[in-house]
Amino acid sequence: MQETIELRVDPRTAAEDMLLRAAASTHMRIDANRIKHLRITKRSIDARQRRVMVNLSVKLWVDEEPENISLITPVNYTPVNGDRQAIVVGAGPAGLFAALRLIELGIRPIILERGKDVDSRRKDMARISRENIVDPDSNYCFGEGGAGAYSDGKLYTRSKKRGSVDKILNILAQHGASEDILVDAHPHIGTDRLPAVIKAIRNTITDCGGEVHFSSRVTELIIENSEAKGVRTADGKTFFGPVILATGHSARDVYNMLMKQNITMEPKGLAIGVRLEHPQMLIDQLRYHSREGRGKYLPAAEYTMLTRVDGRGVYSFCMCPGGFIIPAASAEGQLVVNGMSPASRGTRWANSGMVVEILPEDIPDGNTPEETVLKMMHMQERIERTFWEEAGRTQNAPAQRMDDFVNSRPSADLPSTSYPPGIHPARIDRLLPKGIARRLQEGFKDFDKKNRGFLTHEAVLIGAETRTSSPVRIPRDNEALSHISIRGLYPCGEGAGYAGGIVSAAIDGDRVAEALAATI
Repeated sequence: MQETIELRVDPRTAAEDMLLRAAASTHMRIDANRIKHLRITKRSIDARQRRVMVNLSVKLWVDEEPENISLITPVNYTPVNGDRQAIVVGAGPAGLFAALRLIELGIRPIILERGKDVDSRRKDMARISRENIVDPDSNYCFGEGGAGAYSDGKLYTRSKKRGSVDKILNILAQHGASEDILVDAHPHIGTDRLPAVIKAIRNTITDCGGEVHFSSRVTELIIENSEAKGVRTADGKTFFGPVILATGHSARDVYNMLMKQNITMEPKGLAIGVRLEHPQMLIDQLRYHSREGRGKYLPAAEYTMLTRVDGRGVYSFCMCPGGFIIPAASAEGQLVVNGMSPASRGTRWANSGMVVEILPEDIPDGNTPEETVLKMMHMQERIERTFWEEAGRTQNAPAQRMDDFVNSRPSADLPSTSYPPGIHPARIDRLLPKGIARRLQEGFKDFDKKNRGFLTHEAVLIGAETRTSSPVRIPRDNEALSHISIRGLYPCGEGAGYAGGIVSAAIDGDRVAEALAATI
């Protein structure tokens, strides 16, 4: 007999098999020896009250041994021939999952990735910290896996399409991610484990007859009679077929290319601010209501903060418990920071983006169509260059203690940091545009009212965090998902303005591939 039950238990019981078995047998009112096996299928932590509890769904095998305890339902990928093919520009989550869906539908994907494979790009990322050298085609943003490859693989999404979410998580687990991602309410893979998953997905694509070309930067769309027929790369090669454009939110040269080819785009709202870094122990104490922190049985605590100041959202973004901050510039002349965590979430720091919502109407239009359409991108560029110039044209980031920032005063010294290139004291309250700095200051005060101790001398702001989402939207038909005026062109994922994270980008790639398949 198999049964699934709901339990609410303390963290130790959730972590130890014998205690959980006892709790399950009590719930079922049966002898514990009759439970031959149990498997947690859903898990969430409830830290709203002083006593932290864990909510579980548990599958029990009573009086029988399980034949299969895996939670994975494999997707069957079979080889495709070259009768039908499509071009996928970008090998981030949107592009990779678009390619997988194309294979399911019998279409051969040809992936063109401007950067290197997921292993080779490690050396280029290391040079950013060590030598202040940024390769414009191989960095934390560009390369196999996209910007998500060396993030912590956060898989939580607010998408309401549960079936689509479950499919994406299932495919990731099928390719080597821990099955915990199918269990946890806020799943993550870990920056140390995600690259292997990405390589496994690439192998599935190539084993089924798809192609993956690295160091293949697309420089032109081939358009005939308002239809995308293919693409041309920087080395002069051409590839033909309908085009899924999944280039990520930092591919500014792609936006410039689209402008030159008179392809309709529009400015899109985004959010800009800083990375805020606390000691993880302090966040554990606040979130778990205990001076001892998280103890033995709870994970590194995370948080979500949200308020409004003068009509604009101020909120936490991409919170990384037990993580570290990395240099995320994608070209010379930029200083950009981002955050990530290893699978263990085991460092002594917690960081998150702390950002202010900015809408297109907040920024004046330019004097030309290009300056208007790309005005949000140009604002990003100006802020990134301001921070880079202040840092002496290096990646050693400007930083300011949190309480000093709120009180508009310089920091005499700084705490230790996870950020590899290092930090130096600077007036972030003056480096950021006034409206952003002021709203952040007020936002931090509000967060502290709700979480006493959050605003502290021990926390540090590191800037700038500018790559929260795409600065443009590439408009597409709501049903066909192709560009509103170019047939055969399918804007996709974060770079096109339709996603905000690994899972939502993957879902969009899957949807766009299905829409494309219906036309060829």
